[in-house]
Amino acid sequence: MTTLSFKIAATAAAALVSCGISAQTFPVKDKTITIVVPFTAGGPTDRVARDLVEALRKPLGGTTIVVENTAGAGSSIGIAKVARATPDGYTLLLNHIGMATVPSLYRKLSFNVEKDFEYLGVINDVPMTLIGKPTLPANNFKELTGWIAANKGQINLANAGVGSASHLCGLMLQSALKADMTSVPYKGAAPAIADLMGNQVDLLCDQTTNTTGQIEAKKVKAYAVTTPQRLTTPGLKDLPTLAEAGLPNFEVTIWHGLYAPKGTPAAVLKTLNDALKVALKDPEFIKREELLGAVVTTDKRIEPAEHKKFVSAEIAKWGAVIKAAGAYAD
Repeated sequence: MTTLSFKIAATAAAALVSCGISAQTFPVKDKTITIVVPFTAGGPTDRVARDLVEALRKPLGGTTIVVENTAGAGSSIGIAKVARATPDGYTLLLNHIGMATVPSLYRKLSFNVEKDFEYLGVINDVPMTLIGKPTLPANNFKELTGWIAANKGQINLANAGVGSASHLCGLMLQSALKADMTSVPYKGAAPAIADLMGNQVDLLCDQTTNTTGQIEAKKVKAYAVTTPQRLTTPGLKDLPTLAEAGLPNFEVTIWHGLYAPKGTPAAVLKTLNDALKVALKDPEFIKREELLGAVVTTDKRIEPAEHKKFVSAEIAKWGAVIKAAGAYAD
């Protein structure tokens, strides 16, 4: 072997050893893990992320973990940021169902959801609630459908922005009711709910993580939940399902998942997945999620392969809904 060949081989070996050591010692205690949330602070996905951070710290050896909000374009800006990040486990993405809808909503993306990420597991499932402004005359879903029919073309349906959970639920609601409503997008769930409580808009279909407090305080009118069964959450347990109320097969559940950039070392991915599994059994995390009406994942979707399989099915499901509604963002 020539001297040059030996140097090249030695350099390559050193690089492999370095990668191996890095993967084996992940995470380094003095290095921060950043979880990118592609929505504004204070929203439902942000809440889930901050609760998860608390539960992840211990199984990751007390490593500092921070949440970074990178909002915009139906979560695609934050997704793109993580897709471009160094694949070392220190930059992660926590996203909701938007991970499955941006491929259909946005036809020009700089990333591929199914090819540019490592899947770490589904975190939870979050039911949706159909709520109305305080002055809305309807007191139950049957009365609401009558009111919608009598006010055709005059109803404002709020959402937290294109690609948001409330936007998707709204699309399905209009389709199921065959109702023509004016979609009113906001820059986040908080201003949408504020205007609903202020009687500036009529209806909103949003996550329990964002609506439970307002429902319990009777600041809005609540009509139904979007799950197959009624919820057990205090303040929501008396709400009928939309199927009970007259919309059979209407089911919308928002889920959250954790992702790493493609190419993250296998050992690092295993460490992160193992930590996630521990975090999802943390009693305090479970309690916080239950209070918001969310159900922490216990099924096989906590495994990376099953998580990816699930998202692929969701991409197909929501792609059909978005195409039927013609609800493209570009």
